[in-house]
Parts: sequence; structure tokens; C-alpha cells
Amino acid sequence: MKIFIIIILLLLMTKLVEKILFELEDNKALDIVSINVSEKTSLTDYLIFATGTSNRHIGSISEAINQKLKKLDIPLPSVEGKNDSGWIVIDGGDVIVHLFKDEIRKFYNLENMWSAEIQ
Repeated sequence: MKIFIIIILLLLMTKLVEKILFELEDNKALDIVSINVSEKTSLTDYLIFATGTSNRHIGSISEAINQKLKKLDIPLPSVEGKNDSGWIVIDGGDVIVHLFKDEIRKFYNLENMWSAEIQ
């Protein structure tokens, strides 16, 4: 029974990630990367990274993801960062989405740090 519940939870998590990825693509986010970090941290199961073309674009993507999470009954997704900062983080609990302007994403290089850690 316990394994069955775990499988169901994994399937639900995969669907959530797929819906967020679709929303990112639908809003023209660039260089979308998702990393399963469930084996490395208890903070979240997935990190998703995406690039926007401008601060306004990042803000628009952030709003779309936030609305999608609310529609999926994710309780109070937390949004950190301002539209003019070049980096916005949306914490949906099991999935954390990082939205960057290109130069900020390259500077912090977070997805490479997590990918290297996983290997």
C-alpha cells in the first residue's frame, strides 16, 4: 500500500512539473531546464529554470505561473523578487521556479551547480 501511495504522489508531481513546463513554453520562456533534486534536498522535489527576454517578460511569466499554481490548488505559492530585479523565484512547495534575465542566469549558474551536485 505504501509503495502505491508513493507511485501516485510521483505521478502527481510529474503532472505538476509538466503543467508548469507547458505554461513556461506557452509564455515564450527560453532555455527551460527542470532538475529533479528530490534525492539531494528536502526543500523541494524539482527546480525549474527559465529565461525571459526582459524584466517585463519575466514579470508576465511569473504572473502566469502563479495563476496556474493557484488554479491547481497549490496553497499560496510564494513569489520572491521584483519585476525589475531580473530574477524572480516562485516557490510552489514541491516545485521551485527560477525566472531570470539571461545575464543574471549566466552569472549565478544555478542549474549547473545543481546538475553537477546530482552527478
